[in-house]
Amino acid sequence: MYSEADKKRIELIKQHIGEFPDFPKKGIVFKDLFTALSSGEVCRAVKELFLSYIKSTCPHVDAVVGLDARGFLFSLMIAAELEIGCVPIRKRGKLPGETYSVEYKLEYGVDIFELQKAALKPGQKVLIVDDLMATGGTFEAATRLVEQAKAEVVQCVAIMELTGLRGRDKLKEYNVHSFIQYNDD
Repeated sequence: MYSEADKKRIELIKQHIGEFPDFPKKGIVFKDLFTALSSGEVCRAVKELFLSYIKSTCPHVDAVVGLDARGFLFSLMIAAELEIGCVPIRKRGKLPGETYSVEYKLEYGVDIFELQKAALKPGQKVLIVDDLMATGGTFEAATRLVEQAKAEVVQCVAIMELTGLRGRDKLKEYNVHSFIQYNDD
């Protein structure tokens, strides 16, 4: 599925991801992509990996939606390279104008995501990106917002996935991809 160059990019990224035991609470080993992004070589690898994958699996997307907040980094980079729109989905109260909103569950409560009503047009093909898929709640909320805008979710893509948390179970009707999987939750 991956080219040799992409396999090397994935390994490079994986080698640089930081691990922080007992963060944000005891018993959790936090996988920190920002640690990896402090390397210019890794930044280039992330960019090239995303673009290679997207161009081969969904080359005709009209917009990239980035999830608050790390997904913003990737959505802008991808959108600029593909010369398409970049649309943020943010937590409640952060976007001006009329918005669609969706409540979603977190491990420790609930939150609300919003999407500006004018950001997507009906029928647009949309790619949703973020750094991590864990429980799948943020991706699920994002798909619901995109559908409220009457746009089409083409794919959900994350750099890392915590497979033990079974986030994909919430996204069975969508094409979901992650480059690096961790089996611990």
